[in-house]
Amino acid sequence: MIRRLLILLAALALAAGAAAAPVVVRDARGTELRLQAPPQRIVSLLPSLTETVWVLGAGDRLVGVDRFSNWPPALAALPRVGGMEDAIIEAVVALRPDLVLASDRSRASDRLEALGLRVLRVHAERHDDMVEAMRTLGLALGRRAEAERLLVRLDRELAAAAARVPAALRGRRVYFEIHGGSWGAGAGSFVGDTLARLGLVNVVPAELGPFPRLNPEFVVRADPDLLLMQQRDVVGLAARPGWAAMSAVRGGRVCGFAPERFELLIRPGPRLGEGAAAIVDCLQRLASEPAATTR
Repeated sequence: MIRRLLILLAALALAAGAAAAPVVVRDARGTELRLQAPPQRIVSLLPSLTETVWVLGAGDRLVGVDRFSNWPPALAALPRVGGMEDAIIEAVVALRPDLVLASDRSRASDRLEALGLRVLRVHAERHDDMVEAMRTLGLALGRRAEAERLLVRLDRELAAAAARVPAALRGRRVYFEIHGGSWGAGAGSFVGDTLARLGLVNVVPAELGPFPRLNPEFVVRADPDLLLMQQRDVVGLAARPGWAAMSAVRGGRVCGFAPERFELLIRPGPRLGEGAAAIVDCLQRLASEPAATTR
């Protein structure tokens, strides 16, 4: 009996020691970040990171988010601290976070670190980057198992979406518009990776960058088979110089997404599989109604 009690006490001591052990992670710069314990007060400066924290089961630790974090709806009550490019430093500091999550491109990170805050900088330009970021967050939050389950789910969802792409549209050339006819998603972006996973060919080459600003004539010359964009931009397509003659516009091969659906496509986070499914839903409609002009 005493032997069993001693074994139990030893096991409890080991568990307590493991729980108290510091967590060491490396951010997108390769900088080592040492946390004495999983963070309990988190400020997120990027929607995809906010969503990942929530899906990993640590949403109750969020004490502030950027202005664009809008999912899930439960976040509505949290303080807003600006955005990636214009974070309100004083507001972040006032929330007393023990960890700030930010893009490696956020200009606020240096200032926050100079004020003594721990900042985990994340890079998520490609699918592989997103996978690494989710694993890093899982480690930092003490949610490693949840992160691995999330990655398995995302891979399964992307595979399921790819399997539903109509045979007639596989291998088609596509232009994914980010904003107003000038900004597109290149093949070297996480959006480009999603398109490739679906068996589509991006007309914006990787060498132009992940989200390049394009010459107005670029898309006209490329003449893609399919157009993917925000719903609000679909109505005026034919009025853009040269676009009325494009085969995708003439043939009605246009997918327009409402804002809440478009967000699924442009955030490298836990809802990326839903975004891929939304693209395929439109492709299936196009395949069944080839004469329609807008979606």
